[in-house]
Amino acid sequence: MNLAIGFFDGVHLGHQKILAQADAALTFADHPLSVLAPDRAPALLMTREARMAAIAGALRDGKGAGGDFERVRALDFTRELAAESPERFAEWLQGEYPALETLYCGDNWNFGAGGRGNADFLRAKGFVVDVVPYATFGEMAISSTRVRAALKAGDMSGAKAMLGRAYAVTGKVVHGKGMGRSLGYPTLNVLPDNPHLPRLLQLGVYVVDTPFGRGLANYGLAPTLGDLSWTAPVLEVHLLEGRPTADCGMLTVSFTRFVRPERRFDSLEELQKQIGLDCQAAQEGCDE
Repeated sequence: MNLAIGFFDGVHLGHQKILAQADAALTFADHPLSVLAPDRAPALLMTREARMAAIAGALRDGKGAGGDFERVRALDFTRELAAESPERFAEWLQGEYPALETLYCGDNWNFGAGGRGNADFLRAKGFVVDVVPYATFGEMAISSTRVRAALKAGDMSGAKAMLGRAYAVTGKVVHGKGMGRSLGYPTLNVLPDNPHLPRLLQLGVYVVDTPFGRGLANYGLAPTLGDLSWTAPVLEVHLLEGRPTADCGMLTVSFTRFVRPERRFDSLEELQKQIGLDCQAAQEGCDE
């Protein structure tokens, strides 16, 4: 069997190059920095469940590892694990994956206490290790850090180019305050399931795609509503094409284009007028 190893946050095109060579993947349930240095831990692009599913979908031919292993194995990262020597990890790999033929990783992958282990270390132990070259965008290596920066800058097309798909979030549809409907723009109110999203996205208005068609979404607090504003960011999606065909429950929303930052208007009439302009801009750019 062939094994891909890494954290793979976002499962961007660089990760996909690694995973496409493998039958199975080994990752961590949580980012190592969330244990070792929580104040420096990155805002994750995906929930754990979404990441596991995306990793599995990117594996070679969509096949699992076979035997007793599931397609994607996620280890719990602990301080004790971080303190283990590279030699101990190599022994663990040999014991857990006796049929391992080739291990695939990225150029920046390391392991063991102090990060002393790497591809060359494993090769010296008799492993066959293939370091997969970076995928690039704009003549620079694609990384999860670059994807985060693109999202924060409102560069949805750049994020899409690096991910190989539009950035998407899933969340529970909840009852709102009815203000959108009263303004003539009813919304589906989505509570995103990724707790890191406020650190990834600007509060603002986006053109989005949903299973029900194109939409205009405000991700934010709805500050114009005053005391009725949200206390945490909510994704309010106004469908530009038709209505939901069923009770949504959970909804996946893909971000196509950033329109403008969220702002507080002096009146509901001003807000209503701006929403109309935003909808027009979204319709005019529907082929982007």
